[in-house]
Amino acid sequence: MKVISRLEQAASLDKLIQPGQRLARLIPPGKIRDALNGTWLGHPVHPVLVQASVGTWLSASITDFASTDQAAARRLTAIGLVASAPAIAAGAADWSEQHEQQLRVGVIHALANTVAATCYGTSLLVKSRGAGRWWRLGGLTALATGGLLGGHLSFRLAGGANHAEAVPHLVKPGWRYLAVLDDLPDGKPARCLLGEVPLVAVRDGDQVHVLADRCSHMSGPLSDGDLDDGCLTCPWHGSVFRVSDGSVARGPATAPQPAFETRVVGGGVQVRLPGAG
Repeated sequence: MKVISRLEQAASLDKLIQPGQRLARLIPPGKIRDALNGTWLGHPVHPVLVQASVGTWLSASITDFASTDQAAARRLTAIGLVASAPAIAAGAADWSEQHEQQLRVGVIHALANTVAATCYGTSLLVKSRGAGRWWRLGGLTALATGGLLGGHLSFRLAGGANHAEAVPHLVKPGWRYLAVLDDLPDGKPARCLLGEVPLVAVRDGDQVHVLADRCSHMSGPLSDGDLDDGCLTCPWHGSVFRVSDGSVARGPATAPQPAFETRVVGGGVQVRLPGAG
């Protein structure tokens, strides 16, 4: 774990990050990028897609050592290579919009998986049965390394996690006072605190929409973002949320923002989060 943690601070990896981001961002924000991020699914799609390559490549190595059917091992290897293409694209789209430490670990994660794909591809080119077997075993070793780093990214560094998930557990149930209506600017996002929980309030005349302030993607402050056509854009990575219900209008966010019910009583704005507590 300490070795992997050192990667987070390895500034020497930064020289690989910028060109990698430029390449990944060749896919502009829109439907294709949202599909790769997993906005339609509600969580990142990359972990789902990698299962196809991991499963077929692991099966190829098992076939190598458990049977004499080399044709089956080669077919599994080829299927894994084809399946790796969308997984790589989805992973690159996710990686390009993350924090510094995640970007650094992600570079090595990508390199390990590139080595794995190269080994499996080479195994299809060599004629020797024994050589093909060992190239696939080398690929499996590199794949396991990449998987270890991917787990670190997902669970230690929370890459792809819903960073607004804690909000319903921090807010007490029932109606609670938030702010004076006249103190909220009309048509501009305003940061408010509900106890210790930061919220963003958007006033539209006598109506107020309230969302959790910390972006579900990477905790960016939505109250510092731009409001346009009923949508709020995160200033950090460009995720767009509808202020009416917190739903994702555009990624890289995949999880919606917690959206509060609001009412005005005696000139004060009160809020309630369904499912809180």
